[in-house]
Amino acid sequence: MDAQYTVLARRFRPQTFTEVVGQERIAQTLRNAIRDGRVAHAYLFTGARGVGKTSMARIFAKALNCPNAKDGVPCNECEICKGISTGQDVDVSEIDGASNRGIDDIRSLRANVGVKSMRSKYKVYIIDEVHMLTKEAFNALLKTLEEPPPLVKFIFCTTEPNKVPDTILSRCQRFDFGTISVDNISIRLGQLAEAEGFKVDAAALDLVARRAAGSMRDSQSLFDQLLAFGAEVITSADVHRLLGTAPDDRVVGIIDAMITRDRAGALSRLEDALNEGVQLEALTDQFVGYFRDLMVTACGATDAALLSVGTDQRPKLQEQAARWGLQTIVAAMQIMADTKARMQRVTYGRALTELAVVRISMLEDLDRLDELVAKLRGGAGASLPSAARPPGSAITPQMAIQPASSPEAEKKNDLGQGRPPAPSEALPDPAEDVANPPIEVPPSAPKNPPLIEWKPGCEQELHQAILERLTDMTGTHLRRVSRTAISGPTQLDFFFPANYDLDRKLCDRPEVVNRLEVIVADLVGRHVKVRFQVSERVTEEPVKATPVAAASSAKSKFVELPEDPYLQDVMSVFGIKVWKASPQADQGGEA
Repeated sequence: MDAQYTVLARRFRPQTFTEVVGQERIAQTLRNAIRDGRVAHAYLFTGARGVGKTSMARIFAKALNCPNAKDGVPCNECEICKGISTGQDVDVSEIDGASNRGIDDIRSLRANVGVKSMRSKYKVYIIDEVHMLTKEAFNALLKTLEEPPPLVKFIFCTTEPNKVPDTILSRCQRFDFGTISVDNISIRLGQLAEAEGFKVDAAALDLVARRAAGSMRDSQSLFDQLLAFGAEVITSADVHRLLGTAPDDRVVGIIDAMITRDRAGALSRLEDALNEGVQLEALTDQFVGYFRDLMVTACGATDAALLSVGTDQRPKLQEQAARWGLQTIVAAMQIMADTKARMQRVTYGRALTELAVVRISMLEDLDRLDELVAKLRGGAGASLPSAARPPGSAITPQMAIQPASSPEAEKKNDLGQGRPPAPSEALPDPAEDVANPPIEVPPSAPKNPPLIEWKPGCEQELHQAILERLTDMTGTHLRRVSRTAISGPTQLDFFFPANYDLDRKLCDRPEVVNRLEVIVADLVGRHVKVRFQVSERVTEEPVKATPVAAASSAKSKFVELPEDPYLQDVMSVFGIKVWKASPQADQGGEA
């Protein structure tokens, strides 16, 4: 296969600026520079692999030295053009930076730079993968690059420009090569198939182009295998068998089963796909790409190219995106992406994939959760039924309603309140928060609760108020905080003891930080940035919960069916069986 790939790649390697697919802007700029006599002494071509950097460098060298060039276009017929194309011209040196990376190699180059070109106007040095040069080699090249002989040109090619020293970058004209679109790759592959005498379906060309991920060389490598694998007529089924991928309809069916929470159906379809020869890693790549397509569709980017399926599946994507919602799609994509990353380090990749499929099928309608929480925060909560009222008390706006699993669970929570958990206690896997997001319903507080004055000294009161609003694991982590400090006009710092650094990391996630900043802004009436630090005081211990919280928890009652219609919606969507109703601490002196 390697030999066949080499023959095909060299035979159809671009020989003119117009043949370099997808880089028309750079080609036009270089042609204009040659035509106007504004050629720089050094160029840097950067971009992903297989997008035409080295081919463009060779064409540029031919355009500079071809005696028959017109408007910056080489003739490709003269001896100089043919010598450069085959890499045999004495005045154009193509150096591999990976294997000639030492200072001795650069010293040899410097010794030859001053030698006049043999038969061409310019002496050209093309250094591929220039970022592989050593620090000493770069330093040796710097002086020559700064003051080269007048008829010497340097062209550097690299996939990692960040590894090239700034002293080198500042002395080069830089051109960034973009990835090649799927349509352009498909057109080019169709031309190659016609030249080779093969008939390839448009769907098969589209599959290969999508798989190449913007690299023309990768697409040619896959196309080489396809021509050797298939017959004179190549279909999309041949591409799927070669690549180990699943057809579009099978991928759509598995995702559809996840959306409808048909776990048995999703696992059964996954089993069938693997039994028919679909490779697990290729299938997980398709899942990640499909969730990406769902995400951009849910965002309204209907013009964005699809990476996982053909354009004929766009109506199905729009229907699934509307049914699932953006929040749920993002959570599903994060689960599958994390699974893909973990599969690289384990031998039980199938079990991880099946776990991800089940977790995704357990996701609820997260968009509806945001809507319900927003309505409850707007004061839509109603009074509790009489069965939930504390003896001798009346229903007041100070009554807070919180979900609870059972009275036994509440008892355990009360026993654990007011003390920091031991370091040996097991903490939940943070990845589970994505598949099973914690359910938190804000308390039905007065429409205009008194704000906490934002000033030094309010930290303890603010910390306690935040804990009262958190009923999930985030509140548990924040109880490990040893102290809270206002460190700026709009900055609130939470300090964790060193032995609770895991709690700090779990809190220092973007979604948790955003959530806490919303709560703090609601408590103090201004936007405040939240930051988590490790305390330098090694003797500090987590702050104990105040007796007020324990007392209010002791008066909690349990409600099986609240009268509030919004709370009933939450129960039906998330399967909540029991609610906890607890009176808040007295804020105004009234009973």
